[in-house]
Amino acid sequence: MKKVLTIAGSDSCGGAGIQADLKTMSALGVYGMSVITAVTCQNTKGVFDVQEINKNIVGSQIRCIFDDIKVDAVKIGMVSNSEIVKTIRELLLDYKAKNIVVDPVIISKSGYFLLKPEAVEELKKLISISHIVTPNIPEAESLTGFKIEDEEHMKKAALEISKMGPKWVLIKGGHRCNDANDILYTGQKFIKIPGKRIETVNTHGTGCTLSSAIASHLAKGIDIEESVKKSKNYITNAIENSFSIGHGVGPLGHFIELYNKANVDYK
Repeated sequence: MKKVLTIAGSDSCGGAGIQADLKTMSALGVYGMSVITAVTCQNTKGVFDVQEINKNIVGSQIRCIFDDIKVDAVKIGMVSNSEIVKTIRELLLDYKAKNIVVDPVIISKSGYFLLKPEAVEELKKLISISHIVTPNIPEAESLTGFKIEDEEHMKKAALEISKMGPKWVLIKGGHRCNDANDILYTGQKFIKIPGKRIETVNTHGTGCTLSSAIASHLAKGIDIEESVKKSKNYITNAIENSFSIGHGVGPLGHFIELYNKANVDYK
C-alpha cells in the first residue's frame, strides 16, 4: 500500500484539515499519516480559535515519519506561521520528499486567517519545491496581488504563481459565480478541467479534500494531469453527497460508497 503524509491543521468538527485528508486518503486506497501544525477550534459555523504547534514538535513529527517510513507523497495544508513553514521546507528538502502537493491555506470560509500575513513570503518558498500547488481564487489573489474575475485572469494567476517554482499550478474555479472549471498549467500549456456547479451549502473541506486526492493518486504512480482529473471527479461526487451535521457549512461525503453499503441515512 502506498503511504501519503499530510502536514496540516486539525479540524475539531472533522470536515476539513487533517481529518478530511485522512478520510480522503482512506477512501482512495492509500495509507494516510499526519503531522499536525495547529489545533483549530471550529464547527460548521466557523473557526473560533487556533493553537499553533511549536515548530520543534512539527519538525519532530516529520523526522519520525521519514526516519522510519517510505513516504510516497506529501500534502501540505494549513502551516500557520513563518517558522513552521521554514521548518517544513527545510526538512522536506533534507529528506528529498517527492510528490509534494501544496494547498496554500490562507483564510477560512468564515474569514479567519489561518496563515499569518507575514508568512506569505515564506509560503512562496515552500511552493517553490512543490510538484503542484492548488490555490482557490481568493488564495491565488493573495499570492499574486491582483483580482481574478474570469478565466483569463485565472491563466494570468497561474503564470504568475508558476514563477515561484512549482512544476504545475492548479487554479480552482469553485469560487467563481458562473462555473466550477479549474485551470491546470503545465509550465507550457493550459488545460481546462471541466466542473459543474453544485447547489449546496455543505462544502466544508473542499480544498483539503482535492489536494489530498491529488497526493493519493500521485503516490500510486498516476501522472499529474490524470491525478487532477480523477481528483476532480472524486470531489464532485463528494460534494454531490455532502450533508449537514450542524447549523452551518456541512462536510463532504468522503465515504459515500461505505455509507450506502452500510445503509446509513446520512442525509
